[in-house]
Amino acid sequence: MMSSNLNPVNVTCAIIEKGNDVLVVQRSETMKLPLKWEFPGGKMEAGESEIACIHREIREELCIDIELIAKLTPSVHTYPLGTVLMIPFVARQIGGELRLAEHKQYLYLPKQQLEALDWAEADIPVLREYLQWCEGKRAL
Repeated sequence: MMSSNLNPVNVTCAIIEKGNDVLVVQRSETMKLPLKWEFPGGKMEAGESEIACIHREIREELCIDIELIAKLTPSVHTYPLGTVLMIPFVARQIGGELRLAEHKQYLYLPKQQLEALDWAEADIPVLREYLQWCEGKRAL
C-alpha cells in the first residue's frame, strides 16, 4: 500500500453522509494499521480516474453505490513504510445494501463524535477539513 516519498500512492476515500451521521469503518486485525478507524476507500489503479476509483472501491468494500457531493482538498501523509496522497470526497449512498467485504465493523456516527475515534493517521487531516467544510456550509 505504501510507496517512497517521491511517489506517493494515490488513495481515494468517501465521507458518506446519512442525515447528520457519517459512515466510518474499522480496519480488521489482519490489515495494515489494524483496528484503526478510517473513511472507506482505496488505491487508484493505473489509468483510473479519481471518480472511477472511489466508486469502484466503495462497491468492492461496502457493496453500495454512492453519489458524490463534493471533493475536498487532497492531503499527503507519510507513514514509516511510505507516503499516501489522500483524495477525499463527500458522498451519500444511493443504492445497494451495506455489507462489509474487508473491514471489521462500521458505524454511523454524529459528526461531533468523529474526533473521539482512534483514526488512521492519514485520515485525520481529511476529518478536520470535512468538519470545517460542514461549518462553512452551515454558515451560508
